[in-house]
Amino acid sequence: MPAPKSPQNPARVLVVDDDPTVAEVVARYLERDGHEVECVGDGAEALRRALADPPDLMVLDLMLPKLDGLQVCRKLRERWPVPVIMLTALGEEMDRVVGLETGADDYVAKPFSPRELALRVQSVLRRARGALVPTGTGVLRDGDLVVDVGAHEVRLGGKEITLTAREFDLLVYLLRNPRQAFSRTALLDQVWGWSFGDSSTVTVHVRRLREKIEDDPTDPRRIVTVWGVGYRYEPLP
Repeated sequence: MPAPKSPQNPARVLVVDDDPTVAEVVARYLERDGHEVECVGDGAEALRRALADPPDLMVLDLMLPKLDGLQVCRKLRERWPVPVIMLTALGEEMDRVVGLETGADDYVAKPFSPRELALRVQSVLRRARGALVPTGTGVLRDGDLVVDVGAHEVRLGGKEITLTAREFDLLVYLLRNPRQAFSRTALLDQVWGWSFGDSSTVTVHVRRLREKIEDDPTDPRRIVTVWGVGYRYEPLP
């Protein structure tokens, strides 16, 4: 019998892994936290189910039969903004970076601690549901960039642009703290509430954010690199 639902953040989670033992262990830990869990063993079936009835979050292995995890994540994100935690092999940094660029919200390297994965699930769900930054309402402006925090809407030159939940959180945090340099570790902690994680996560999302709000992402004017430190938001003159 599954554990009673936790009042903190219960969700419907789709676990996609072709290793039944891994899927069973992950499901057991997530059910202890009160989540409703469904397990699928191949990418094509996972995509079919997720498109038909989107879960609150997907735990997605990178190496899958029929469709790999990157293909599933890419095709899913074309239709629904479902949060995705990617499972990757230990040490395959390029796979993790590509996964984040494809749209994954987080990754966990195998072999992993099931408890750590459960904590990551809670963290990603809180971000997706707006329980972390940004808080409050109001409108933030920098030249032709306008961010309506309450409406979760971003416009550049009057045109609405689409940001993921993580990109939105990062942009709001930087806009609220202009001309202050932050390390990647500080941004992990202060924006997303992580006391653990790989700083390449921040690097990837800064790159993606620059591609959406900078006139020339290769020569950014707003989100500038502070060498030896991290990043700083520079308001336009």
